Amino acid sequence: MISETYIDFCFMRAQSGGFAAEIDELLKRTFGKNRLNWYLEEKTLDGAEMVIAEVKGMSFWSSEEETIDFLEENAEEKFWEYLQGYKMFLYPAQRGC
Repeated sequence: MISETYIDFCFMRAQSGGFAAEIDELLKRTFGKNRLNWYLEEKTLDGAEMVIAEVKGMSFWSSEEETIDFLEENAEEKFWEYLQGYKMFLYPAQRGC
């Protein structure tokens, strides 16, 4: 089943530069074969870097559990190391109104 997918991730680490580019590569390797796009917003505060990733598009997951299962199987260790929080909404395609 195809779902309209919206996921926001919050990633953080100690400030060292190039964090948005690293997160972009992690997302490419994780979601590269899915019809998802993302926008990254990078912020620096008190010696830490934060990247908010807004991921959206169409996916084959019909629930948050399926999405988390996919991430557990496909996301790299650095993804989990940097991840501080997420929010997701999946809207399965339905027939009719």
